[in-house]
Amino acid sequence: MPSLALSFDNPSVANPLDLVEQVISANDWAFDRRSDSDMAAEAPGKWCDYGLYFCWSDEISVMHFSCAFELKSPPKRRGALYELLAKANERLWIGHFGMDEDTGMPIYRHSVLLRGTPSASAESIEDLVDIAITECERFFPAFQFTLWGGKSPSDALEAAMLECAGEA
Repeated sequence: MPSLALSFDNPSVANPLDLVEQVISANDWAFDRRSDSDMAAEAPGKWCDYGLYFCWSDEISVMHFSCAFELKSPPKRRGALYELLAKANERLWIGHFGMDEDTGMPIYRHSVLLRGTPSASAESIEDLVDIAITECERFFPAFQFTLWGGKSPSDALEAAMLECAGEA
């Protein structure tokens, strides 16, 4: 069987966390650059503040990104949460929702492969963060309805996805 690993004389990818730091700073968001390989930040949202976490692996040229929100799930509602996560993921083009096993918080995750590129662009970092926050904002009410409102995942998703028209 042929090997999928190709041997090229590629220089290593520049650390995209340097660019992430610039984007986060430009938005005046609090952040903590813990090391060359990880960084945490906090971004304001309509429903809550979002915890952003970026992790860079130079070895495989991948940046992992997650966006968590403070919405803990009671253990008795976690089955419904898993069902809602699966239904929400069917509606996403990029990234996916999961659950932090320790806290029970829903979390949005996405990884970016950067092998063969010099680095990420400011636009791609901005889009990555914008898409994550937009999806978290869009699905937050469904998580709230399921976890604390007692709605079924299908009903919560339907109620949360209603598009309002007109003005009050």
